[in-house]
Amino acid sequence: MNKFEFFKKCISSDFHDDIKITMSPATSFRSRCEFSYSDNSYVMFEKDKKLYLDDFTLASRCIRKIMPNLLDEITKSGCLDKKLFQINFRANSNNIVLVTLIYHKLIDDEMIDNIESISKKLNINLIVRSKNYIYRTSDNFFEDFINNVKVYQTDNCFYQPNKFLLTKMINRIELYIENPKDLLELYCGVGTFTLQLANKFNRIFATESNRESIKCLDKAIAINKLTNIYKSRLSAEELDEAFNGRSFFRMKDINLNEFNFSHVLVDPPRSGLTDEVINLISKFKNIIYISCNGETYLRDIKKLRSHKIKKIEIFDQFPNTRHIEVVSLLSAI
Repeated sequence: MNKFEFFKKCISSDFHDDIKITMSPATSFRSRCEFSYSDNSYVMFEKDKKLYLDDFTLASRCIRKIMPNLLDEITKSGCLDKKLFQINFRANSNNIVLVTLIYHKLIDDEMIDNIESISKKLNINLIVRSKNYIYRTSDNFFEDFINNVKVYQTDNCFYQPNKFLLTKMINRIELYIENPKDLLELYCGVGTFTLQLANKFNRIFATESNRESIKCLDKAIAINKLTNIYKSRLSAEELDEAFNGRSFFRMKDINLNEFNFSHVLVDPPRSGLTDEVINLISKFKNIIYISCNGETYLRDIKKLRSHKIKKIEIFDQFPNTRHIEVVSLLSAI
């Protein structure tokens, strides 16, 4: 039984209709990749075994094009390969590549000169990091476009990795929304969904605990000139406390009582939702639940007995793995 049929079987008692599956190309779909570095190779781990690579077929084509050339430049430099332990890649929709080199040593002027040279030669944005130090060849914010909306990320914040499925996920969510008023969003990240849904709702209150992600969202709100998005750096549990009367300076002039939330959107990490968050979102009529872990999703909907799954779709974010992405709408019974 494949992962899709297994999930359908597990959820059959809560959703009786067939579930649509949206597939991804099996190669060149990842716009975000992270590798260890050793012996002039990219390194991944399969259980306890090291895999030495100079190419990665799952990476976006623009990243794959850069990978062997970057290894050559690192080796030729004579200084950039020493104490280098991690290389991370990100690519945007314009095929611009951001590379981060992370070191277990101090960064000196010779290394900076080489970094600047490689950045120009390979036409990439380069960042070098070591303890308490960072050097960039370009701006701190890495710009992307989703449906003509500008979105920003940094080299160390979460960003949806599958370049082919992201817009399809957004389009599906938009189709789920009926009779919108205001939206409450938890785990908003850099605002990938927030920014896209701004024209669907009267107002959005988006929350996220990661500082870098909130800075990215701040910039995107300003650049896109959006006036109906309100945000605060709060964890999901802190938001629950705010609804129960706790005052947070980080909420500044935001008054939760002034919102009329018709929908709540949650996109939690693989660990899923805590009981406190489940209790909070169960108070709203419509829940848009995006999950990157089928097991915790199944666990959580069992606890949301006040709601029923109305619509659901599976997105194969990571082909040929056991992972699935679920996009669903639950409504109060």
